[in-house]
Amino acid sequence: MSPSPQSAWRSRRESERDDSPRRPSREAFSKVSVRFDSDGDDCAGWLYRPDSAENPPVVVMAPGLGAERTFGYPLVAERLAEAGYAVLLFDYRHFGDSEGEPRNLVDPAKQVADWRAAVSKVRDLDRVDGSRVILWGYSFAGGHALSVAAEDPRLAAVVAVAPFVDGKVAAKARGLKGGAKAVAAGFRDKLQSLVGRPYTVPIVGDPEEFAVVDAPGAKASLFRLIPKGSDWENACPARVFLSIRGYRPVESAEDVRCPTLFLGGADDDVVSLDAIESASEAVPNATFVRLPTDHFGYFDDAFESTFGHQLAFLDEAVGW
Repeated sequence: MSPSPQSAWRSRRESERDDSPRRPSREAFSKVSVRFDSDGDDCAGWLYRPDSAENPPVVVMAPGLGAERTFGYPLVAERLAEAGYAVLLFDYRHFGDSEGEPRNLVDPAKQVADWRAAVSKVRDLDRVDGSRVILWGYSFAGGHALSVAAEDPRLAAVVAVAPFVDGKVAAKARGLKGGAKAVAAGFRDKLQSLVGRPYTVPIVGDPEEFAVVDAPGAKASLFRLIPKGSDWENACPARVFLSIRGYRPVESAEDVRCPTLFLGGADDDVVSLDAIESASEAVPNATFVRLPTDHFGYFDDAFESTFGHQLAFLDEAVGW
């Protein structure tokens, strides 16, 4: 049997690269499975504890739009643990090993609620410092981190990597024709769901495809992050188009009081760099860093440099 296009692409890319981000030794941290309740459904996650620190600050992480916690995020969690931070990396309801039907449902309000539940979970954990909770979010999850921080003054810091901050800007970028098609797909899903038959659309596609994310190179870049053996499907209920239009974390950015790092890529075709910078200007205690990378470079060729910014910021923000 010949390999799938996705597997062939991944194998070819891996053989071409000799600059993969460094993975730390497993002796630097421990990793255990955890579960917690979010509005009656179980969310699944992994808890990383550093072996080099007692009672460390704890970082809460979750994936970007339509992704699972296995998609490149363990590398970030492992490197943070190596640096002395505990990390809770979890899947939203409807994704991965977490409960929830229909599968792959992207609902900003429910996902923000999952973040709140995760923060509550880590504040009750033993052997971590629940008074120093950090939120780390990439892309769509970066918007969630900002939304949660705007309502929780006890948080120690936020790292927002290429954050989605304004659904209005995203909808405008799709154009009138594309926007009308997206809204129609969303209402079709709503209607079909009444009889238990959600209408789905690709989460990521090439520019000529109709997908939630259709920026050039986005599909190939995301597929490179999917681990071998994953049963993830590139499809989600189309109602995401209805909820994403009105999701604007930028509107509450001024209420974020903790130190916040914004990272934005100059070559990012998925989220608006101008919108990220505008959100950073609204946060009273923010640092904005413009980087020469695209939306997915944070997990690839730009990992080491961008992670260095994150670690330096966190060490200063939490006094670690």
